[in-house]
Amino acid sequence: MKRNLKNNPKGHRRKHIPERSCLTCRAKKAKKELSRLVGSVDVVKIDLKGREAGRGAYLCPVRECWEAGLKGNRLEHALKVNLTLENRQVLVEYGRNLPERETQA
Repeated sequence: MKRNLKNNPKGHRRKHIPERSCLTCRAKKAKKELSRLVGSVDVVKIDLKGREAGRGAYLCPVRECWEAGLKGNRLEHALKVNLTLENRQVLVEYGRNLPERETQA
């Protein structure tokens, strides 16, 4: 078996890090750096461990991305569910408690 030693001189394989993109800003980040939302029948839950069953969507853990994702029906379209008013309020409240995006200096 041939090994590609070009990038790794010791011949060890690098561990694969799964990447996902944020629903609103489209930034590609490691899966663990993003917040996962899972949609099931008319309920959207925040999946803290990233392993719950169901259709998932990812958002950056910053207030701006959560507000933009919940503003229209972008999240509903991605998860193919209809959010109830109570469920939307829970998600909006969670988003308000997140930090603001750090500005690049």
